[in-house]
Amino acid sequence: MRLSRYFMPILKENPKEAEIVSHRLMLRAGMIRQQSQGIYSWLPLGKRVLDKVNAIIRDEQNRAGAIELSMPTLQSAELWQESGRYDAYGKEMLRIKDRQDRPMLYGPTSEEMVTDIFRSSVKSYKDLPLNLYHIQLKFRDEIRPRFGTMRSREFMMKDAYSFDLTREAAEHSYNKMFAAYLRTFDRLGLRAIPMRADTGPIGGKLSHEFIILADTGESEVFCHKDFVDFDIPGEHTDFDSVEGLQAIFDKWTSLYAATSEMHDEAAFNAVPEGDRLSARGIEVGHIFYFGTKYSEPMGAKVQGPDGKEHFVHMGSYGIGPTRLVPAIIEASHDDNGIIWPASVAPFDIVVINMKAGDQACDDTCELIYAALSKAGKDVLYDDTDDRAGTKFATADLIGVPVQIIAGPRAVANGEVEVKDRKTGARETMTIEAAINRFVA
Repeated sequence: MRLSRYFMPILKENPKEAEIVSHRLMLRAGMIRQQSQGIYSWLPLGKRVLDKVNAIIRDEQNRAGAIELSMPTLQSAELWQESGRYDAYGKEMLRIKDRQDRPMLYGPTSEEMVTDIFRSSVKSYKDLPLNLYHIQLKFRDEIRPRFGTMRSREFMMKDAYSFDLTREAAEHSYNKMFAAYLRTFDRLGLRAIPMRADTGPIGGKLSHEFIILADTGESEVFCHKDFVDFDIPGEHTDFDSVEGLQAIFDKWTSLYAATSEMHDEAAFNAVPEGDRLSARGIEVGHIFYFGTKYSEPMGAKVQGPDGKEHFVHMGSYGIGPTRLVPAIIEASHDDNGIIWPASVAPFDIVVINMKAGDQACDDTCELIYAALSKAGKDVLYDDTDDRAGTKFATADLIGVPVQIIAGPRAVANGEVEVKDRKTGARETMTIEAAINRFVA
């Protein structure tokens, strides 16, 4: 992508309305634009990151055996009246009526709708277990939306819903998502700690929030410091192994970890003083097991091996991609801008032409740009006529992991400079060596 033809409205000054680093940097880097309170457009640079986050989430959901579908954003109020949540949910739910005066709502979550899909199609235990998920926009009319897309009214959510015959089977489905979430956040460059949490308006009997530690976190969290060094489940984790997944769950819940709502001061004080970690945290995922909370009132049942009908046991599992993007920035930035993990960076490499219009610089940059693009790399080519300082500031601000800098003096010697955005390390090498480093 040539920067001269790309839409990336950079802001030179810090926006006054941005209270935290991620909101400030997302606005300055031209990733998002506020349309109204708590509602944002994702501009091209931001959407590239968001798409890569979603791809990793999708990959790990599929690996764990979940099946993707797509459900509507607008839902019938009748389903929520069946479950008993329509009046109980509160003012966060946006209630509307269509032209036939039928009550509708902009879905804040999809337990009722997916239960309706299940009950109309699945009748036998032989079709279980089943886990259905989608990645979709949601709306919750937050009383105080803030921090950009960290706490917005319209947001994107990956929500998955599991259906099982028994509690034991449902807990295995819960453990699948537990392990999948650990893997997902690790691939996003985050260390997420699962903590006992309140079930809130979703309801249920078992719940964990996945929290990353950050100074700008919304709530205080408490945990054992050893969580920071726990090994993440590997790529070849067997998601069909009851024992293997239970062992992962047991290890990651063996030490104290709780959000402020579930904090037990006495239990935390029992942790050796040197091992206690009290910090601010950002929730990036939340999983629930709630048994038959929705299946009983909505009549979602299957015939069991005993020939009798049984209400299915359910769980729900959420990750907010539009929340994850600023969370990653909060965890990875410096005074100059964003430092993206390679897995979600909007571009892999930025090629900086220090003197656009100079034939040697132009030819060198074109050569590098073509070679890296052909090799499948996402390359941003800064071919603008901006000053060198502006080009460097832009590259640092948007956080592309690798910068290849071509200036007249270096190019005359057949060389370019390669900079690592994260470490700041610079290395001068031949043009051919620079290409080969990222093509091989």
